[in-house]
Amino acid sequence: MKVILKSDVKNVGKKGQVVNVADGYARNFLIARGLAVPQTERSMEILAAQKEEEKKEDARKKAEAEALAEQLKGITLEFRVKSGKEGRVFGSVSTKQIVEELRKRGISVDKRKILDTQPIISLGVTKVRVELYKGVIGTINCSLKGSE
Repeated sequence: MKVILKSDVKNVGKKGQVVNVADGYARNFLIARGLAVPQTERSMEILAAQKEEEKKEDARKKAEAEALAEQLKGITLEFRVKSGKEGRVFGSVSTKQIVEELRKRGISVDKRKILDTQPIISLGVTKVRVELYKGVIGTINCSLKGSE
């Protein structure tokens, strides 16, 4: 029996996939638990409409991420750290501090999406990359200034 999976099922397939399974498994397990629906002409139309909607949503999110990446290009975050003679820095700036500074400016970024995970430990301007969406990477300028 051919069924359309409504969610991921281990060792069977992924959501939205049409799979051929035994009749009893389909009726007694997959359909009974709401994990799948029988493949019919109407269900295939619904699946096509859902996939089209997902594509539109994906394109919208990607466009938002690209707009945010453009916005991040013009931003320079400034941090003050204690430093000694010859520019030696005491302490560092972590991804958490970068995210907090962005939040103060009204920009929401998940700290796990920051690609350069090493703390910033040198004075001057450092570029930090952030993955905003699949394939969309923004760059933030972080400026460390020392104070003795």
